[in-house]
Amino acid sequence: MAVALSQAILTLLAVFLIYPAYRAAYNIYLHPLRKFPGPKSWAASRLVFIRSLWAGDLVHDVERIHQIYGPVVRIAPDEVSFSQAEAWQDIYANKPGQAAFPKNPVWWSAQPGQPDSLITIKSDKEHSRMRRLLNHGFTETAVREQEDIVQSYVYKLVERLSILVKRKPEQAIDIVQWLNFTTFDIVGDLGFGESFDCLEKSQYHPWVALIFNHFKASAYVASIRFYPLIDKILMSLLPKSVMKIQRDHFQQVVDKVHRRMNFEVQRPDFMSHVIRHNGHQKDEHSMSVPEIEATFNIITVAGSETTATVLSGTLNYLTRNPESMNKLVTEIRTHFPQDTDLTFDKLRKLHYLNAVLNEGMRLCPPIPAGLPRIVPPGGGSVCGVGLPEGTNVSVHAWSLSRSPESFVRPLDFVPERWLNSARDTSSPYANDKLHAVQPFSLGPRHCIGKNLAWAEMRLILARLLWSFDITSIEAGGKSNPVWESQKTYMLVEKSPLCLKFRLRHSHA
Repeated sequence: MAVALSQAILTLLAVFLIYPAYRAAYNIYLHPLRKFPGPKSWAASRLVFIRSLWAGDLVHDVERIHQIYGPVVRIAPDEVSFSQAEAWQDIYANKPGQAAFPKNPVWWSAQPGQPDSLITIKSDKEHSRMRRLLNHGFTETAVREQEDIVQSYVYKLVERLSILVKRKPEQAIDIVQWLNFTTFDIVGDLGFGESFDCLEKSQYHPWVALIFNHFKASAYVASIRFYPLIDKILMSLLPKSVMKIQRDHFQQVVDKVHRRMNFEVQRPDFMSHVIRHNGHQKDEHSMSVPEIEATFNIITVAGSETTATVLSGTLNYLTRNPESMNKLVTEIRTHFPQDTDLTFDKLRKLHYLNAVLNEGMRLCPPIPAGLPRIVPPGGGSVCGVGLPEGTNVSVHAWSLSRSPESFVRPLDFVPERWLNSARDTSSPYANDKLHAVQPFSLGPRHCIGKNLAWAEMRLILARLLWSFDITSIEAGGKSNPVWESQKTYMLVEKSPLCLKFRLRHSHA
């Protein structure tokens, strides 16, 4: 009996030791993707990828792989990353005669126990139904109707910062948290009819604070889906605190959605059109209540955290580039004698402001890693490269936007590359591939909130620079971190950005 048990144990040990070695050898030497360049350790096992993801280093690790091996690299046994501008169209756009590349369910499936949202729904038909209904809240006309709401929060941001500056003129202000306060308050009002009161209380609402940990938890959950045969076991090993974060986060959304749906007052926000089509019984012109709950969960984060990321990164670069800062300040203050003149329509006409924000989105993409898709049945082609069905593919936005193949001086903050004058053949930036930058993605599933995001970013940045002279400052003996040093867990984990604010024309 003892001998048989010992043999069984030895057999199990052999399997656990030999099988991973066999899989690694197969992945490196026999797998259909074996000819794609990349580090052998990443090709051998998904575990290297997951370790990098959990450490918050995946974006920078993949960038290094692209720098060493080129624009098309293998970053896992079944995954290829592209840093070529043409890959945007090939992967994300619908092309005649070619099957669409569906979203990778590892990353885009609903969280455990939650319904599908606009982001996670797999069916193109169902996605179109939901998108048609939601689009009414995000058109250019809708954004103009929402302007008074947005203006009120940006006014409050300036007011709060002015109080801080008058009280302690020399103090360093962490603009990251104030930008987060503003964008979350705006999306709370437009999404749920109620502010999170972050600006009012000068602190994060408990749920907003929860969101940051929620996305770390989501990265952990997504990585477990790479192992479907044992995902239930692995899920049970996740700390209970991780799953509690996700449950608490979603329950907050449910509560807010139901309060908004019970409002009797009509207002120009995201949900007004959804409510008019009754979310209680789903048909081809409506959404069910669970779909509304899940979708507004996504909208809350996508409509706030990403906008704050671009603005934080842009200010980081502007304060490190005084010449660009001075040009932008001059443009804003010359065009607008009064702060009340800063409107959505007028701001969209400022060429240098638009150039600065485009350059900010190039160097500080709100989602710097890839948006994963899967090659459809029958295989597909990306940038002329044939790929077998089932291959995970994505455009690595961070690497592409910093590629010397796409941009002159790719690591420098140069808004001038986005001006019309840069298209002249005499310009050093004439051959820059501006279409390589797609911060809102493209195709039928591109970001629904693009119009609002642009309007918010222009207004917030312009109002700050109209009202204050902003310069970099050392806090606690340490310089502000460069943007590239930050961790990423699906979204950027932004470090504090401490800047000196001085009231315009003040000599205090």
